[in-house]
Amino acid sequence: MAQPMNMPGMSMPAPGKAAPAKPKKPAKKAARKATPATPPAKMAPAAPAKPTESVTTDHGQMAMPAEGADQSQANHSTMPGMQMGQPGHDHGAMEMSAALGPYPMQREASGTAWQPDNSEHEGLIRTSGDWTLMAHGVLNLVYGHQSGPRGDDKAFAAGMLMGMARRPLGNGTLQFKAMVSPDPIMGPSGYPLLLASGETANGVDRLTDRQHPHDFFMELSAAASQNIGRKSSVFVYAGLPGEPAFGPPAFQHREAIADSPEAPITHHWLDSTHISFGVVTGGIVLDRLKLEVSRFNGREPDQHRWDIETAPLDSTSLRLSWNPTASLALQGSWGHFVDPEHLEPGIDQKRLSASVLYAREIAPGWKFAGTLAWGRKTVEHHNDDAFAAEASIKHDNWTVFGRGEITDNRELTDDHVAYRVGKVSLGAVRDFRIAEHFSLGAGGLVAVNFVPDALRLPYGSSSPTGMMGFVRLKLY
Repeated sequence: MAQPMNMPGMSMPAPGKAAPAKPKKPAKKAARKATPATPPAKMAPAAPAKPTESVTTDHGQMAMPAEGADQSQANHSTMPGMQMGQPGHDHGAMEMSAALGPYPMQREASGTAWQPDNSEHEGLIRTSGDWTLMAHGVLNLVYGHQSGPRGDDKAFAAGMLMGMARRPLGNGTLQFKAMVSPDPIMGPSGYPLLLASGETANGVDRLTDRQHPHDFFMELSAAASQNIGRKSSVFVYAGLPGEPAFGPPAFQHREAIADSPEAPITHHWLDSTHISFGVVTGGIVLDRLKLEVSRFNGREPDQHRWDIETAPLDSTSLRLSWNPTASLALQGSWGHFVDPEHLEPGIDQKRLSASVLYAREIAPGWKFAGTLAWGRKTVEHHNDDAFAAEASIKHDNWTVFGRGEITDNRELTDDHVAYRVGKVSLGAVRDFRIAEHFSLGAGGLVAVNFVPDALRLPYGSSSPTGMMGFVRLKLY
């Protein structure tokens, strides 16, 4: 028989059915008269099981059945500051609780953005006293080719290394996060990427048909939350740099396209604010809803990619997020950006964004993730839109990924006319495990770009192409 399982400060009966009653032996014949049998006692009907409650211990929050609940429904216990994966989902080792509220950690993505609860959340996790530590990193070594007169070839390194420290704080959580990137090594001109634009290489010239390098410091942030109910919380987040409450998670963190070494051409409509040098965000979580507001420095990072910049928190954003199911994450956001472009001083922008992220195991061992996103920039009464659709399928050590994009871009020519351009890319990567927490991957992608007739001459074709081959080292 299973023995009761005791935990510090509490006891829990073992699950299982009650042992069957021992059968009675046949009565022996006797000369005396048998005593009449006592009628069996009438059993009271069982009380309905109570829902699972969240119990806060000295070590953090633990999920366990409420008093009187059916203990057989308790499918896992938790360690301090950590929780087991959801039944039916293989999330590997034990997982930490979320930083911003009482919900699964898998819901948290870059900054304070949400993704589906079913999303992957890779990382090497260790505990030290009340602290839970996590590390995760990806280094891509890429060779890229872009065709046509505006194209170029280049070998470069890109990726990120993230460290996180988290501990209980009152009935909530305190978290510190740092993220750095090797991107500045590629130089101020970034890497060739047709139809990409935004920011500046030297403070004078705009990068066009090239993706700018991200800053060495991608995030240095702190966040604190306090629960105000079983499924509710309030939180504050601050970063220098950090990510304000605008748009979907940054493209490096969206599961649907995280395996691609290529930045999206929709970056400056959807998620370019993921490196903002000065951010303060406050928010409230109500079960599957989150409302948050940010004040931040709206200026894009300058051409100096190794430093930390400071400026007034002059811009504002609002974001409403909703995860109706474990497979879906929806958001809508608005932002007013004060003087965001170094090369367009004194010109403000308004931006809108909406997105749907999806993640689900579609068959045993097969994982699908997808993104649909829209963004709009309003500059001097001009509304310029961008659309992105992303998807990936993972099976064993293989990942196939793809992206389709459309943008209304005014930065491809000097006449500042909005040209509607598009791009489709498809790629794959195969990972090989080389150590307990490291894998080595090899992959590639091809892309086809689409430009209108007015741009056919400068691009040499109405459908110039691009290709990338890469190897990557991943810490997880």
